[in-house]
Amino acid sequence: MIDESYFQKTRILDGGMGQELLNRGMKPRGTLWSADALIKEEYHQLVIDTHVDFIHAGAEVIVTNTFTSRKGRLAQNNCEEYFEKINKKAVELALRARDLSKQDVLIAGGLPNQKQTYSADLGDDINEVKLRFYEQACFLKNGIDFYYLDVMGSGAECKIALESIHMFNLPVLIGVHIKDTGKLPSGEHITKIVHDYKNDKWLGIIAACVSPSAYELVKDELKTLNLPYGFKLNAFGKIPENYIVNSKDSWGDEGNPKKILGINKDLTEEKFYGFVKNYMNEGATILGGCCEIRPSHIKEISKLSTSNILNS
Repeated sequence: MIDESYFQKTRILDGGMGQELLNRGMKPRGTLWSADALIKEEYHQLVIDTHVDFIHAGAEVIVTNTFTSRKGRLAQNNCEEYFEKINKKAVELALRARDLSKQDVLIAGGLPNQKQTYSADLGDDINEVKLRFYEQACFLKNGIDFYYLDVMGSGAECKIALESIHMFNLPVLIGVHIKDTGKLPSGEHITKIVHDYKNDKWLGIIAACVSPSAYELVKDELKTLNLPYGFKLNAFGKIPENYIVNSKDSWGDEGNPKKILGINKDLTEEKFYGFVKNYMNEGATILGGCCEIRPSHIKEISKLSTSNILNS
């Protein structure tokens, strides 16, 4: 069981699994993205190798490859029958990667938002959202060290997810998305999320899949929360206000998020290191990457980890 004070020390998380798999040759199919690497056995070794490369780069925590393994996204691509199988497979592949790496890393069960990414929209059927969170959490629970709520868009979504995982009695790291307003897509401040929903299972809170400029807007607020905090920075170009993944047909064979979101080519490994070092010096202890952050980026910041400093 993970020590509840784990993130009080500087820790390095991995980068963006889905985009890295696409960058390494996984062929896009509709809006399945990283889920297709779990559906198709031919990509299983690629998932393992990518996890291992993040570990060897210095990641002390890897997240299961489950961001698009949510039920709604699978249904959108007529692949709903794979829901249980691929979520369990994601944990299995992460465990195999850890064994192969021979490193003492933790595995976070990635539990993503269940509707629109970067949005507070939960749709009209809240009970269906609750069920989807619960089922995915159930499939992930065996073998992980804690849950990671990935890119939550509102306090309501956090509440539903937390209630869904409560019975599994595992710790949780909260990842909330931050817009260019410095608030969640719901318009709420991070402070309100912590005040309203924090419980004794929380390991910390991070700004999830955000640009450095968005993190800049909340870094001072995070310092006031008396809770380990940090980020998973992305290297997308810009997330449009009307970003919606509502049809696999609109993505087709070019189903890669960077088709719409672009890439921030300016966020080189060196610049990523600079941002992360500054944020760490200001108090952040949970340091990681998200979409388009590669093992080479994580390798640059690995020297910032307390454990790596002690072992050097």
